[in-house]
Amino acid sequence: MMITPGNTARRGRLALRVAGLATAATVAITLAGCSGSQGASMLDTKAKVTIQVWTGQADQAENIIEKLGKEFEKDHPNVKIDMSPGASSTDQLLQKLSAGFAGDQYPDVSYAFGSWAGQLEASGRTLDISDKIKNSDVKWDEFTEAAKETAQPSGKKVIGFPAVVDNIGLMYNKTLFDRAGIAYPTNDWSWDDFRAAAKKLTDSANHIYGYGYSVSGSEETTWQFWPHLWQNGGSIVNDDQTKAEFASDAGVKALEFLRGMAVDDKSVFLDQTDEKFGQLFVSNRIGMITSGPWELSDLKTGGTSYGVVQLPGVDGDHQTVSGPDIWALFDHHDKNRAYWAYQFAKWLTSSAQDERFNVALGNLPLRTSENSSAAVEKETSEYPGYEVFVKNSDNVKHARPTTKGYAALSVAIGKAISHVLQGQGDPKSALEQAAKTADAQLSK
Repeated sequence: MMITPGNTARRGRLALRVAGLATAATVAITLAGCSGSQGASMLDTKAKVTIQVWTGQADQAENIIEKLGKEFEKDHPNVKIDMSPGASSTDQLLQKLSAGFAGDQYPDVSYAFGSWAGQLEASGRTLDISDKIKNSDVKWDEFTEAAKETAQPSGKKVIGFPAVVDNIGLMYNKTLFDRAGIAYPTNDWSWDDFRAAAKKLTDSANHIYGYGYSVSGSEETTWQFWPHLWQNGGSIVNDDQTKAEFASDAGVKALEFLRGMAVDDKSVFLDQTDEKFGQLFVSNRIGMITSGPWELSDLKTGGTSYGVVQLPGVDGDHQTVSGPDIWALFDHHDKNRAYWAYQFAKWLTSSAQDERFNVALGNLPLRTSENSSAAVEKETSEYPGYEVFVKNSDNVKHARPTTKGYAALSVAIGKAISHVLQGQGDPKSALEQAAKTADAQLSK
């Protein structure tokens, strides 16, 4: 099972996303003028054309997508797909794209972390496919709301197709639950149920914890917090993404809950690395983690006895978080290239191809129409719990902001959460200070 193509490290997909956010905070997209060379001004679908695709993939995933590209070429003999990873690693693609915009050497299609979407649109180089996705054959409604919103960062243009979707649920270690004599979690659990179980599971003398949470201050720290915020009725930013709103009563209540578990109950393993809490769960040292399908391969390899349910909720609200990535489309002022870039991206993200690419690699299906497919059934039979994450897509109600300031906002609140969970400050003051820092970046 390979959640993130090209990265064989444990929990690779999330690690790559975090790296992408760090890059987003430091790379300035060049606002270059129009392309110096002008291509076809009239569409000729039979003219020979070459489409350059930067996949952001390696190894098994790159092999699969290159084979798919060859199939597309076979079906469309006038089209050449010039495909490559684009950079040495996925998180280097943003810098490569920025340099390409400045030098007028950029692809027609590129894999992109969702956190980059706002910067890519602001470059002035993206295609707008807003009108095209209205066509019935696109079946745009089959994508999750978070995926659709990420592909439409400012709300004005649709700059590409969803590429990867995910979410997090509650994983529980059956061995530790059985040992403690606690009933397994259910889909109806509240966070109070969760907290009570975590406290009972904790055995400090034997270094066993009820729950694991990242306090590295990275996006791992941050995005684990968003479901708590949303379920309590809060928002990350205001509607036009110019001001942070996470320091609301909802945010304070959410962070106070986690502080109570970590500081008062001492039932939380505070992970400084983003890596250890998953490993300790696999080895029966942590009773529960909130994580995603990328964990399933390690659980199978480790022989862990586990179960998966949706996240605990507040008043029956079990919202989760998703971090979709996209296939961004770029404008070369050439009608033929634009047409075939769109056609290839639409074809690649159709259910038939997605089952052979994302689902085959262990990612979740992009489209709801795939949920009962043979490909999903095969993945479920090999990795129990996979089907829970597929169904959990229904609990994705919000998208993380795609504004250029999100990377700085994530760092600010990530540090605040980390300090509070380690007993350094109170939730209200920490969140208010983080919001001031975030506002300074959002207003730029």
